[in-house]
Amino acid sequence: MNYILFDGDVRKSLLPFTYTKPVADLRVGILTIREKWEKYLSLTTTTVTEEYLEEKYPMVEMAENILINASFCPTNSLVEKVKNLSENEAIFKGDDVIAFFTSDTQEEVNFDEYTAIEFDEDIIQIKNTWDIFSLNNKAIQEDFDLLTEGRTSQPIPDTVQCVNKENIFIEEGAKISFAILNASNGPIYIGKDAEIMEGCVVRGALAMCDHSVLKLGAKIYGATTLGPYCKVGGEVNNSVLMGYSSKAHDGFLGNSVLGEWCNLGADTNNSNLKNNYAEVKLWDYETGRFAKTGLQFCGLMMGDHSKCGINTMFNTGTVVGVSANIYGSGFPRNFVPSFSWGGASGFTEYKTNKVYEVATVVMKRRNLVFDDVEKRILQHVFEETQQYRNY
Repeated sequence: MNYILFDGDVRKSLLPFTYTKPVADLRVGILTIREKWEKYLSLTTTTVTEEYLEEKYPMVEMAENILINASFCPTNSLVEKVKNLSENEAIFKGDDVIAFFTSDTQEEVNFDEYTAIEFDEDIIQIKNTWDIFSLNNKAIQEDFDLLTEGRTSQPIPDTVQCVNKENIFIEEGAKISFAILNASNGPIYIGKDAEIMEGCVVRGALAMCDHSVLKLGAKIYGATTLGPYCKVGGEVNNSVLMGYSSKAHDGFLGNSVLGEWCNLGADTNNSNLKNNYAEVKLWDYETGRFAKTGLQFCGLMMGDHSKCGINTMFNTGTVVGVSANIYGSGFPRNFVPSFSWGGASGFTEYKTNKVYEVATVVMKRRNLVFDDVEKRILQHVFEETQQYRNY
């Protein structure tokens, strides 16, 4: 059987992160949503996404296909139902379709002609940007159980103080010394060749993916994920860094999500609670205005390739687009459009030739190439987000 992950209606609610990747490639917990499905299915998947992303994330269609809504994370019981789908059958969660069977001879899909199978169990669905951090505790636990079942952790070094060490799993090549790990509130997963330097204090849940680093004296708590090759220092609470991003120095990051290739300068801080304790609103790309989140704690949402200088301050509920460069004193606005250059004193447009120069250097440091495919994606995002750059 061929399995295809599709973006669905939630894509616009997950901008700016889905400007540069399909919903399936968002990271929540330890794994991306695609990695979760492929682990459960023991098969590779392809993608239905925006046309400009298809060159990097192609779709492969076969005679028989099962399409899966990528906003839903898999469970054992859901995967069993998905594998058993047959012609003209679809799985629903309320009004949302989770998965459905198609063949290459179908000209269109009409769910009125399908047999609807209701899935009534609890399941993680990522429908909004803030779901990525607010559901991260549950996602880490599910991924931890999936990845560690039947396996034995590397030994915990003698210099490390632990609470609930049976809830700590260390992969091969990871390095830890003179740290405190408290896994009583959630699991702690330390990936291959990851490193926790001396003096770090960690309260789970924590997911450290391969080659990620906690710098000297870091304080981490509240369901935090460090994607591959992320570097983190200072204080971090309930945040997700999707990969290749750094907050390497002192400063606070709380209830936040950073995309890939982001960098926060030393002593950058974000507010995650309004002074009047009111509900936080976030910029909504779909409506073009600020929308209620239902959350009292909500920090920074930053798209891929965005960066900020030292001592940057972000207000509660700030959304930064793709490839923005922020610096200077004072609080920048709560919505910073993609390809913006500046700060509280004003912005200008960040020219794409300069963006490409930086991306080339940054990715080369991780032995990756900023190629023409990546360039075309960013060029499309630049054009699509032009409407917001009304400085």
